Amino acid sequence: MIKILSCLIPIKTLRIKFREYCNGIQVFFTAKSIGKNLCCSKFSTVNKNTIIKDNVKLNGLHISGNGNVILGNYFVAGFDSQIISDTHNYEGNDIPYDNSVINKDIIIEDFVWIGARVIILPGTKIGEGAIIQAGAVVHGKIPPYAIAGGNPAKVFKYRNIEHFLKLKAKKL
Repeated sequence: MIKILSCLIPIKTLRIKFREYCNGIQVFFTAKSIGKNLCCSKFSTVNKNTIIKDNVKLNGLHISGNGNVILGNYFVAGFDSQIISDTHNYEGNDIPYDNSVINKDIIIEDFVWIGARVIILPGTKIGEGAIIQAGAVVHGKIPPYAIAGGNPAKVFKYRNIEHFLKLKAKKL
């Protein structure tokens, strides 16, 4: 495949852009909206209610369910991470759960980095500049600038906010 791409598209930067497009093809056709400079270095999927802002990097992120999902500016997803935006109704008319689902929105603010194989559950909000450790399972609210990990994810440290804000000012 690489040799075929090399022959068909000889310039390396064009080949990289073409690969990113192929990896993100489901994202381009499914997302509600996509900002500028989306990068998909591994095949990624989203739901029809996903809003992707500017300068987002997806590395095999998979978004399922029918809830709204917002990925903020400069969001980076580690490989093989999942965002699940709905859950089964276990309070319904059958056990262990009925046929209905409950959609819950997920909001991930600007400059958030989630590590590899992170799972983000329905109803989660992750604040600006937060970092989620690889393998974490996130539910609820993660405050801005927090560094969290584990199952369930808990905040164990905060970024240097002053340093973060200086770097942010350079980006904007």
